[in-house]
Amino acid sequence: MKETLDQELKQARRKSAKPMLWISMISMTMMFAGLTSAYVVSRKRSDWVSFDLPNAFYISTIIIVLSSITFLLAKNFIRKDNRQLTTLFLVLTLLLGIGFVFFQFEGFKELFDSGLFFAGEYSTVKSSFIYGITLAHLAHIIAGIIVLVIVIYNHLIKKYSSKNFLGLELGAIFWHFVDILWIYLFFFFYFIR
Repeated sequence: MKETLDQELKQARRKSAKPMLWISMISMTMMFAGLTSAYVVSRKRSDWVSFDLPNAFYISTIIIVLSSITFLLAKNFIRKDNRQLTTLFLVLTLLLGIGFVFFQFEGFKELFDSGLFFAGEYSTVKSSFIYGITLAHLAHIIAGIIVLVIVIYNHLIKKYSSKNFLGLELGAIFWHFVDILWIYLFFFFYFIR
């Protein structure tokens, strides 16, 4: 009786996991849509200052794209029960995620060194938006890194297999979401000056 109840509970969790993730990603999308809309409206201000994006943001964009590829490969290899290559690509994804965070902070340093501040007397509306929106995205990347660490741990304790990899799949969906979100933000900042 207890085993049947446990199975039904697991089945219910599996059915609700993806829809709950999609709902949370839709709400995050709405938040960033609001922030980028405010950015567009603020461009009409007389104190708007145009400047180029930091070089480190270009590097971090390449890194985040590579991390999505490595996560896709990890998911592909767990479907084939190739645990070694799954581990390799999950760890590479984690390292690339950490590299992304590093280059985001390098980008902040480049902005700061060029006299563009987040807040205060010498800040501009545009620099405040870029810092704020990028920091909001960075918070989501850090959440993704935490999820990735949990996925790696669960993989190492052999929780995933070709028949059961829902946790890895959910982690991949979230990771790809924050990757696509950054690519959108990067091109948004690049073209909407």
